Amino acid sequence: MFIGHFGLGLGMKKATPVISLGLLFIAVQFVDLLWPTLLLLDIEHVVITPNGVTPLDFVDYPITHSLLTVLGWGFLFGFVYWLFKKNVKNAIILGALVVSHWFIDLIVHMPDLPLYPGDSPKVGFGLWNYFWITAILEGIIYIIGVRYYLLATSAKNAAGKYGLWTLVILLALIHLSSGLGPPPPSVSALAWSAQLQWVFVLFAFWVDRNREARN
Repeated sequence: MFIGHFGLGLGMKKATPVISLGLLFIAVQFVDLLWPTLLLLDIEHVVITPNGVTPLDFVDYPITHSLLTVLGWGFLFGFVYWLFKKNVKNAIILGALVVSHWFIDLIVHMPDLPLYPGDSPKVGFGLWNYFWITAILEGIIYIIGVRYYLLATSAKNAAGKYGLWTLVILLALIHLSSGLGPPPPSVSALAWSAQLQWVFVLFAFWVDRNREARN
């Protein structure tokens, strides 16, 4: 699941017009933004399996992807936002978006998501076994998210108009290349390429500054 998470971030702009799209992207992808750093530090682990159902076997990621720790990350994220903005509603929404990542992953992942760190049962509904169903589901979530973002905002200038469509198309292309392209050559290459998600976050902040909420 990739653009499905970003689609949720785009769509939530309708409910939270004062929150930047960049911050919404950080929330929905928080655990995946943290994950590659923990891979590089050898704290969490993944195995590349070119002949598997998916090219990645997530053997160990309790800090970023166990239900218990994701709930903790969601609380912390919302609490930090509240400390700065004192907006309870938006703090709860952002915290819930962090947690939403785990439940969306639950639909598609193989049974590799732990409930808590340590010797935990692992769950996952395994929709990845059905490539095209997964692709259609993600595509629908993404298109709906883009639609709601367009309903929530309008461009203030050319940067806001063309920047948004550049972001939307780039996310879709990256998603297609990761789904249809060859597996990563190494775990370190995977981790460094995953860090590029921060580019989309920064891009989203810039796009959102060049758009305004509709009445």
